[in-house]
Amino acid sequence: MAKKNLISVLDMKDEWPDLVELSVKLKAERGNHGAPLKGKTLAMMFEKPSTRTRISFDVAMTELGGHALYIDIPSMQMGHGETVEDTAKVMSRFVHAIMYRAFDYKIMDKVGDSATIPVISGLDNLEHPCQALADMLTVKEKKGSFRGRKLVYLGDGNNVCNSLLYASAIVGLDMVACCPATRMPNAEIMLNASRIADANGSSISASHNPLEACKDADILYTDTWVSMGDETPVEKAVKIFQMYQINDDLLALAKPDCIVMHCLPAHRGQEITAEVMDGPQSVVFDQAENRLHAQKAVLYTLLR
Repeated sequence: MAKKNLISVLDMKDEWPDLVELSVKLKAERGNHGAPLKGKTLAMMFEKPSTRTRISFDVAMTELGGHALYIDIPSMQMGHGETVEDTAKVMSRFVHAIMYRAFDYKIMDKVGDSATIPVISGLDNLEHPCQALADMLTVKEKKGSFRGRKLVYLGDGNNVCNSLLYASAIVGLDMVACCPATRMPNAEIMLNASRIADANGSSISASHNPLEACKDADILYTDTWVSMGDETPVEKAVKIFQMYQINDDLLALAKPDCIVMHCLPAHRGQEITAEVMDGPQSVVFDQAENRLHAQKAVLYTLLR
């Protein structure tokens, strides 16, 4: 296939439903993959700290028979005497794909445009596509289907929310972005996702009222109120987002079999209570595991 990136969910819009199905298959076949990526090397470039992204990509490449190379960006010359574009071109001669965890999506786009090999976003300040794929795998596992299901995202309309909007729209999952008026998702992404959802017979909507939004929800989803790089003081964030905390009261408004999701790291007592996070309706750690299987699907599709 022609060189393809996964920087935005939309980069693999046509492949997205197949990626979800492949994630299911690869999870079921774990330990019996053979070595489809034997001889392939993934360069993992990190500007931000990471637990799930680093470990899951490293293990994914190993279990698919390939090799992952960790690169701490401050130790590189990129942006320190060498242009981003030149670094991307040089790395394209050494490795087979780049996974980049970045602060700024504009730099992510430069790497993607300049590299002649696939570039996969491990997160930037606009989107987090690999997380969204793991989330769709989790919903598929726990709910069986997407049609007629309602996902309510509560809190900061950040990169995770942006990618969830696209992913939900593509698979036909109804999604409500329930956020404070000053912390809504990217307006262009919201509009684009709404158009995709309309064409798919599902809905994308916005709300500022969690008491209304959470009624009859199949999935409640949240993320940290202060993302890496966000300089909002915690005390201010608590005032902004307190009513969006996933707690027993909000969960009681959802369907009895509603599942609770969080992309981690979690701050118990802020965006989610410990009782809900550790309760029977939480699928948070299954969701975290699914990063591995979803990223295998991406790597397999882009590199085999």
